[in-house]
Amino acid sequence: MCVALAGFGVTAAPVAAFEIFGMKFFEDESDADAVIADPQPYSVIITVNATGDVESAVRNASALVADQNEPASGAAGLLAKARGDYRRIVAALYNEGHYGGTVSIRVGGVEAANLAPDVDLPDPVDVAVVVDPGPLFRFSSVNLINQAVPTSDSFDHVEPPLSAGFGTGEIAKSSVILRAEQLALEAWRQQGHAKAAIVSRDVVADHASQLVDVTITVNPGPKAAFGAVTVTGTERMDPEFVRRQTGLTEGEEYDPDELALAQRRLDRLEVFRAARLEAAEAIGSDGLLPYNLIVQELPGRRFGVGANYSTVDGLGLEAFHLWRNLFGQAERLRLDARVASIAWPIDTAQFDYFFGGTFTKPGMFTPDTDLIAAVSAERTIYPTYSETSAAGRVGLTHMLSDQITLEGGTQFEINRFDDAFGTRDFKTVGLYGGAVLDFRNDSVDATSGWYGAVNLEPFYELNYGNAAARMTVEGRTYFGFGEDDPFVLAGRLKVGALVGPSLAEIPPDKLFFAGGGGSVRGYGFKSIGVDNGAGVITGGRYLLEASIEARAKVTEDIGVVGFVDGGYVAADVFPALTDLRIGAGVGVRYYTGLGPLRLDVAVPLNKRAGDPDYALYVGIGQAF
Repeated sequence: MCVALAGFGVTAAPVAAFEIFGMKFFEDESDADAVIADPQPYSVIITVNATGDVESAVRNASALVADQNEPASGAAGLLAKARGDYRRIVAALYNEGHYGGTVSIRVGGVEAANLAPDVDLPDPVDVAVVVDPGPLFRFSSVNLINQAVPTSDSFDHVEPPLSAGFGTGEIAKSSVILRAEQLALEAWRQQGHAKAAIVSRDVVADHASQLVDVTITVNPGPKAAFGAVTVTGTERMDPEFVRRQTGLTEGEEYDPDELALAQRRLDRLEVFRAARLEAAEAIGSDGLLPYNLIVQELPGRRFGVGANYSTVDGLGLEAFHLWRNLFGQAERLRLDARVASIAWPIDTAQFDYFFGGTFTKPGMFTPDTDLIAAVSAERTIYPTYSETSAAGRVGLTHMLSDQITLEGGTQFEINRFDDAFGTRDFKTVGLYGGAVLDFRNDSVDATSGWYGAVNLEPFYELNYGNAAARMTVEGRTYFGFGEDDPFVLAGRLKVGALVGPSLAEIPPDKLFFAGGGGSVRGYGFKSIGVDNGAGVITGGRYLLEASIEARAKVTEDIGVVGFVDGGYVAADVFPALTDLRIGAGVGVRYYTGLGPLRLDVAVPLNKRAGDPDYALYVGIGQAF
């Protein structure tokens, strides 16, 4: 059995309220909602003379329905809520294409619009909401004056309003009219017209024919280029560095995509509580549009602690300390420490230790390139080998786009291993490179898209004088079904290969193992390898892993999962099917704003001597 408790971070600042799993800590009483001095309880019955989307839209628009479990603030508060519902429900009907509907809200049997705010109401009072949507209206004529000419540049392409339902014969939803305006403005802005604006909107509904005529007039304004960016609000940050990190170049043609990219670059620095780019009121006579970048910095330090527990591995404790903005250009230094395998009776000789530091310098050469240097020392006891090592690496990470990240650099390791081959010392120097392609719709809980990663590590081992190279390729894909994707089928495939000398002259941490929560569930971490014929497991030269999961949401907050994982590890050739290790199980998901909380139970389907009967995994986010 394995249970993990997620760690949490704390900013080094005055104590404030925070929440974990719905439990609030250090909450000031002033944060709580004010006590209602004159509570007015009520019960509401809503009747909609329609079904489907129209009925749902009306119910979702009603504040009386949404708040019915809480008393209103006196009769005046209840009547204010009821009168607001007139507007909200009518707007919801317009949004569904119903322009001739009627709304009646009776409080204590009297229309709410006719009651005085100081009326004396029963306790509780009955509220009846009756909605007749009326007939469905459709567009008769739609006119868009000064519509942008379609562009041949695929990066500037914007869907025409017709694609959003803004066409003759379509349902005349008010949301479609607003969407058509947004598309019309976006088309001009993508072509450099930063101040494009809607100057008039004429909507005429003919109740006799149940048709709607719409005329929208756009003023594109002059074409613009980016002007100077002024930075305000910095305290310890270098304003010139902040300006440079936006990547906006004075004189470059205005492009909303460049603005969005600038915002993401600022967010990636992880030093701002808020960062907002504000355009000047007007484009200058020189055609330049200046910007003011307003920032608010985060505290300079942050720390966090965490813990995990396993009946196999014992208790693990970890902590980190992060320094932000060391020298005024968003540099970060993070120190991590971990002690694990604390079991009873306590035996310090079996503990795992780790200590490391990572330095990150953003904006190296380009706004999208980071310099990353890391050093670490560890002593870890795995089921198949133990390791005592010190390592360091330095390299660059480049965000080629929102979906593609590249990295590369050099690394050095000094290791001592104890395994089936005895006690051996290694020194390795080498390179590393990799690429991640992430086209998922959500990195924590994907329902569509795909993910791919490639890593290559050529290295030279100094003690034995051997050259070798290690490569891994992983792919994941996701298919959602139903409205809002309550059912998801997810798959994962990973392969690895290592070329070099005999297994006895390769550091075990370069060899391949399988098993554990991110690999083949139901088996111990790194417990699947190559049997040397005497029942001793070593690492292998080749790896093949695959997983498939079926995920289903039972409610808005609860989901269930069924999964099967499989894995091979081979010495020189891929083994027979009988050597395939398969684990299967079920899980529960609890969906939160941070992502789903995961609880999986897995069993090994072809367990060997020493394998557990089952394994329990807890974490945040889907398994892959």
